[in-house]
Amino acid sequence: MSNVMLNQPDSYMEFLSEYHLCTLTTLRPDGRPHVVPVGVTVDAVEGVARIITRKSSRKVANVLAGDGEARVAVCQVDGGRWATLEGVAEVCTDAAAVEDAVARYGERYGRTPAPDPERVVIRISIERVMGHAVPPRPRVANAAA
Repeated sequence: MSNVMLNQPDSYMEFLSEYHLCTLTTLRPDGRPHVVPVGVTVDAVEGVARIITRKSSRKVANVLAGDGEARVAVCQVDGGRWATLEGVAEVCTDAAAVEDAVARYGERYGRTPAPDPERVVIRISIERVMGHAVPPRPRVANAAA
């Protein structure tokens, strides 16, 4: 599979590195969507997005219920700029993977979460990218006065 992240314009990647919360959409076992706010980091070279969370969370249960085929979407929006990343998610419990994801989160969000023995990583292999991330135009003062 090609890495769709490498074909994105710089403005798209810059948008995904700014401080914004995102939403993660997973599917419950009955097919209903479950949408929650999350912090996300994106590695364009690897073509993956990472979310740190607790292993007891509903989002982790939904990914695990997908049995290796859990389709998910991550969305970030700021005014008219938006980005959606779709792909297949897996839950990583490896200590090195968790440590790496926490470090990436710290870089993007400017704070490192306290250690948590229940922490895991939802790793999304990105398959589809959508959005509009052109930098916003400066506001012009109203000249009609």
